[in-house]
Amino acid sequence: MGKGVSTASIGLLLQSRGYTVTPVKCENYLNVDAGLINPIEHGDPFLCDDGTEADMDIGTYEKFLNRNVMRHNFITMGQIYLEVVKRERNFDYNGEDVEMPHVTDEIIRRINEAAKKEKADIIIVELGGTAGEYLNVLYYEASRVLKIVKKASVVHVHVSYVPTPSHLGEPKTKPTQLSVKFLQSMGIQPDFIVCRGEKSVDRRRRERLAMFCNVDAEHVINNPDVNTPCAVPLTLEEQQLAPKILTLLGLPDRKSDLGKWNNLLTRISASSRNKIEIAIVGKYFATGDYELRDSYAALMDALDHAGWQQGFKITTRWVNSEKIEKGQKAENLLDGVAGVIVPIGWGPRGVEGMISAIRVARTAKIPYLGLCYGMQLAVVEYARHVMGLADANTLECNPHTSHPVIHLIKGQKEAIARRAYGGTMRLGRWDCKIKSGTQADNIYDKFSGYINSQKRIVGERHRHRFEFNDAYSDSFLKAGLIISGRSVIENLVEIIELPKNIHPFYFATQYHPEYRSRPLIPHPVFLAYVKACAEYQAMVK
Repeated sequence: MGKGVSTASIGLLLQSRGYTVTPVKCENYLNVDAGLINPIEHGDPFLCDDGTEADMDIGTYEKFLNRNVMRHNFITMGQIYLEVVKRERNFDYNGEDVEMPHVTDEIIRRINEAAKKEKADIIIVELGGTAGEYLNVLYYEASRVLKIVKKASVVHVHVSYVPTPSHLGEPKTKPTQLSVKFLQSMGIQPDFIVCRGEKSVDRRRRERLAMFCNVDAEHVINNPDVNTPCAVPLTLEEQQLAPKILTLLGLPDRKSDLGKWNNLLTRISASSRNKIEIAIVGKYFATGDYELRDSYAALMDALDHAGWQQGFKITTRWVNSEKIEKGQKAENLLDGVAGVIVPIGWGPRGVEGMISAIRVARTAKIPYLGLCYGMQLAVVEYARHVMGLADANTLECNPHTSHPVIHLIKGQKEAIARRAYGGTMRLGRWDCKIKSGTQADNIYDKFSGYINSQKRIVGERHRHRFEFNDAYSDSFLKAGLIISGRSVIENLVEIIELPKNIHPFYFATQYHPEYRSRPLIPHPVFLAYVKACAEYQAMVK
């Protein structure tokens, strides 16, 4: 539907006018967070600086608003129920029946708490799911109470799909009329309708929506398909959505500053003339008969950001590692690509296929970037095929390996023994010290990635449980692998690489640089990687 992009775009437009804006995402599911949800089921969880494993929309907020979003910006119904039950057990409700108003009060409390923490002028709350779902009824009730009962200054923006069936050739407004009816039945009258669809809605259909949905025709806003989600803010700005919202909130309009965003769109348009194809070797690609990019959403975005900055459109070749395990040759599946990435992953399925792809990238000198699991499996591949440790593996895949080059540290062993999976990984931002004179040092220094250049410290986001086994570090160093970054606190291996005279770009991180990349500030690692891919492509052609 694009509610997250619509929310982030409205936030950007209000922020560009000098207002302090705080976004909050309300999810319907009973999970406490998104950390244990299958990425095929609900997309790539977005990892925040404070360790929150959130919905992808939180990532969209960060990218559009160009600032960190934290735990208080992410609410799930699981969190709400957990807190209400906890308070009931603590006798905080003084023996009352605990009913729906207690739940809606907790939702409202959290929304207000987010606003207070960030001293926000305006808070934008995105309600997950769709109108008419029983799962999110309590969120809608909280919104109604906030506006009608508590007399808060609330504006309701309804994002609705307006399809244009190909056999008819005209936008159909009936689905929107029905969804608005659902809202009205819950006591909510939308102030705006944002029409998502393949095409813009014309004046005649805006007037019909106004008449049947009880909305001002000037408050029916077009949001048609565009070449990039980054164009949506300007689409909404052309229709003066932000000033109209401010009028209803009783706040003055101010001059907007969208110069940097306009420049970004110019770069995006120019980059379409030069293409680079990069292979993503993973296993979270398909749901049923369909493939999707949401499983690796943050990675795809980070590649786009770096490509736009350097004048390239990144195209991706999705390589299912299980196909390699079933007999297809990695060399054939990777033929012609300018780079190879092995991203985040869990468990043994498809791992041997990933290791085969990593070996091809290393021996054929194709630019390689390993992210989290992609670093761990690069270590396994190197141990097997360069150091001669044929049985080398990660304990995650083979608990009985005689060479556990990737293992669990003590705290993680204890967590797994308790079956404490949720929120027990190494999560959030951890500082890493970069070794002087390495490729990592050059990357962060060249692209202003250091948070402390004198001490060579970077702060990166982590989401993993297994670690490099330091008992093997000397053996790896003797075999030519470079350990170029270690965590400041526990001295854990964070970055490995090969010398440039051995490989043009062979670089892998235990952390996730993709979660810190933004359209206006691409991540240094991806800038360096895309540059290496462009140089490799030019050389082989």
